[in-house]
Amino acid sequence: MFKVPSGLSNEMSKNNSDAEIDEGLYSRQLYVLGHEAMKCLQSSSVLVSGLRGLGVEIAKNIILGGVKAVTLHDEGTTQWSDLSSQFYLREEDIGKNRAEVSQPRLAELNSYVPVNIYTGPLVKDFLGCFQAVVLTNTPLEDQMQVGEFCHSHGIRLVVADSRGLFGQLFCDFGEEMILNDSNGEQPLSAMVSMITKDNPGIVTCLDEARHGFESGDFVSFTEVQGMSELNGAPPMEIKVLGPYTFSICDTSCFSDYVRGGIVSQVKVSKKISFKSLTASLAEPDFVITDFAKYARPAHLHIGFQALHQFCIQYHRVPRPHNEEDATKLMALAQAVNAQALPAVQQDILDEDLIRKLAYVAAGDLAPINAFIGGLAAQEVMKACSGKFMPIMQWLYFDALECLPENRAGLTEDKCLPLQNRYDGQVAVFGSDIQKKLGKQKYFLAVEKVGESKIPLGCGEGGEITVTDMDTIEKSNLNRQFLFRPWDVTKLKSDTAATAVCQINPHIRVVSHQNRVGPETECIYDDDFFQNLDGVANALDNVDARLYMDRRCVYYRKPLLESGTLGTKGNVQVVIPFLTESYSSSQDPPEKSVPICTLKNFPNAIEHTLQWARDEFEGLFKQPAENVNHYLTDPKFLERTLKLTGSQPFEVLKAVQRSLVLQRPHTWADCVTWACHHWHTQYSHNIQQLLHNFPPDQLTSSGAPFWSGPKRCPHPLTFDVNNPLHLDYVMAAANLFAQTYGLTGSLDRAAVATVLHSVQVPEFTPKSGVKIHVSDLELQSAFVDDSQLKELKVTLPSPDKLPGFKMYPIDFEKDDDSNFHIDFIVAASNLRAENYDIPPADRHKSKLIAGKIIPAIATTTAAIVGLVCLELYKVVQGHRQLESYKNGFINLAIPFFSFSEPLAPPYHQYYNREWTLWDRFDVQGLQANGEEMTLRQFLNYFKKEHKLEITMISHGVSMLYSFFMPATKLKERLDQPMTEIVTRVSKQKLGHHVQALVLELCCNDESGEDIEVPYVRYIIR
Repeated sequence: MFKVPSGLSNEMSKNNSDAEIDEGLYSRQLYVLGHEAMKCLQSSSVLVSGLRGLGVEIAKNIILGGVKAVTLHDEGTTQWSDLSSQFYLREEDIGKNRAEVSQPRLAELNSYVPVNIYTGPLVKDFLGCFQAVVLTNTPLEDQMQVGEFCHSHGIRLVVADSRGLFGQLFCDFGEEMILNDSNGEQPLSAMVSMITKDNPGIVTCLDEARHGFESGDFVSFTEVQGMSELNGAPPMEIKVLGPYTFSICDTSCFSDYVRGGIVSQVKVSKKISFKSLTASLAEPDFVITDFAKYARPAHLHIGFQALHQFCIQYHRVPRPHNEEDATKLMALAQAVNAQALPAVQQDILDEDLIRKLAYVAAGDLAPINAFIGGLAAQEVMKACSGKFMPIMQWLYFDALECLPENRAGLTEDKCLPLQNRYDGQVAVFGSDIQKKLGKQKYFLAVEKVGESKIPLGCGEGGEITVTDMDTIEKSNLNRQFLFRPWDVTKLKSDTAATAVCQINPHIRVVSHQNRVGPETECIYDDDFFQNLDGVANALDNVDARLYMDRRCVYYRKPLLESGTLGTKGNVQVVIPFLTESYSSSQDPPEKSVPICTLKNFPNAIEHTLQWARDEFEGLFKQPAENVNHYLTDPKFLERTLKLTGSQPFEVLKAVQRSLVLQRPHTWADCVTWACHHWHTQYSHNIQQLLHNFPPDQLTSSGAPFWSGPKRCPHPLTFDVNNPLHLDYVMAAANLFAQTYGLTGSLDRAAVATVLHSVQVPEFTPKSGVKIHVSDLELQSAFVDDSQLKELKVTLPSPDKLPGFKMYPIDFEKDDDSNFHIDFIVAASNLRAENYDIPPADRHKSKLIAGKIIPAIATTTAAIVGLVCLELYKVVQGHRQLESYKNGFINLAIPFFSFSEPLAPPYHQYYNREWTLWDRFDVQGLQANGEEMTLRQFLNYFKKEHKLEITMISHGVSMLYSFFMPATKLKERLDQPMTEIVTRVSKQKLGHHVQALVLELCCNDESGEDIEVPYVRYIIR
């Protein structure tokens, strides 16, 4: 029977696609998919059949993704084994229909997506209502029947299955699917330096950066001078010749190229075709997830077919780790292989692989479901939106490395079901490992706390500590299945902990709201870390990740590091004494934009947006902070005058403007200031720039000054009837008023009236104004003392402004009513207009200026699944490097890369090898109860390790060096080490500190400088 949940109707479902996209909820997903793809999702109804762990994972991600409606189908009832990975089922649901029980809990995820249920057979009339159908835990015969109907009726089909440590995924999106964007990346662009008249024409780009194009890309040209036939021509296909060159069409009859031009990548739609399930079973195409297992998909393709036959023949799956059933499955696989077409038939089947499939097929693991479910949901979104390249057409995945390295103890009797929520996991790993999982103590320094999908901390002595100092925002609801709309503004860690305990009442979770860093080491101290079994990270900044990595290395704890960026994600596993650490290798720093480019020579919207962000800080935050320091801190002037270059003058000039020259007293004053500043930035400064460097200016070599990356600007004329001009004044005036504690206004008509009376002086070019062409010139800029003295005299004395203070504004991107993003968008697009740069809409401006990290639930699920698979290995204590997998995925392409972690680099002194995991442990307290002195410390290393210490440091504090003055050295030699640390660092040691980290520089017996491990100096 088809059922509609209370409060929702088919009419609501029908009209969902007409609704506006809720950018508050879908903000981060929009940065991944874009508005057009989101609109397509909102017009697509999806059926998800099979509501065990994998099916509900897929349904969850699709609902969060914002489709028009989802219908849940399941004819079965809840079993104990379902609770292993289906987090919307409870123990009291045993015996109830899975779809009926899951529906109200899934419906809470997204109020925009009606969630319906259906418990009858999948008849054709019913299937015809959907744009996409997902089948999970479905017999192969039923898959083929549904598949043929969907293929012939243009319905997108995704088939997903998980069996213990194995996963399978199949996609059929019909005979003709329109692919609008294969990778989701921003279109590339480059500046042209030369185009030849030839067949084909050769385009050379400026060598500031590689063009990044690939052969087969389509491009268009703008702003080409001379060869004007290219401007506005239809997109043309290119062939890449090198990092800076590519060929285009026949240009031999075109006009002569003069200079300039921008070439931009154009996303061109294309048609792709899929075979039906029946046809693809016989002649499959595989997506490889792990090239170390290149041959496995073909064997698993046969193995999964044999597994379906086993289930039909014996009315059950193979028993866990049962040799008899493994032999039967192997025999069936041999038969399938013998009847297969040459395209898939294997000369020799991988018997070990097929037998392991039989051993674990009864298992149901949340991490495998998370990974396959994340991929499958992404494929549904691709099918509905035409965005990103689909999987063509089969994907097989296994994580057999998770099995015990010594499998002698993994017997059938230890994998028997116990009629509890862990049966699906016990079937794979046995009851002993399940008990070990329950006893784990883990620290989760993560943003997506609720995505942990292994029952850690559910047994005696087990516990999970999670810290997250943030509160829940509306945008979090789109990618975090533990939060609900009524949780917005609540603490993330507390809310997630409560929700997790509702899913599994046996779990023990302690929630904190602390930042991880030196300031919280009194909380996360030696005792805390020493009691842990491991740490899992999903932090949103590199500094925090590096810090946690250092802590894990120091305490010798395993670290599971992960992160996502849109459809991309990565997992790194760090194992003491086995792998390198997170800090061992880092990505190169992002290329920064030269300051002179931002100040005078922008050529891309990213430049104008960064300039606008700098404007925001320079107008509404830094001056107010400096004024408050000037008024309250007697040493402010002294510190400011010690700054380098022109900084002292700039800081004091801003204070003078804020207190004397521009201080407003009324709202009209703020509007006047905003109007004057508009003219300064978008008219007067541009005219001054053109006065210094006229449009026909030549360089010393005779080349045009305004060429290449330098775009010649033009001044703007203020027009109160131009919405963008008024947007700027409204935002700037309100923000300026806020910094002085004045009341602003939303009345645009009243502001326009004030603007009509504002008198703006005519621009007069100034002589002697230095405009820096390079950052090198900026670095050498200075201001003479006489200018500073004159400026200091004009500053009012702080005692003449009793009680006065300003209100600095911290940029906040997520509040659309605070004028912050309004100012950024207007300021950036006005500057873009100055330089004839195409403007950016509010959405793109917010992404770039707010440095927002795009996020989508599908990638989060897949990465969490991979993290938890590594966790299985860590808990079991795997010691073979090849057992672990670092991973990188990009669901958009799709692309998967797995590799074993790198071993830590080895160093050596004398005959001793050491890595980053090694150290000297030195007991500071001696047998007599007194602490070791510096002299004793030096002698200890000379005697015990034959090392002459030449330098000792603790953090940034130098405790000892061979070049110290003799008087200071004599004073320190007989002082205890902790006393020296306290005096030099000028900080007392907290009571939580049990040991100090000391870095050494040493010479060996021959006097050669050698590298040695650090010292853990134990004081308690």
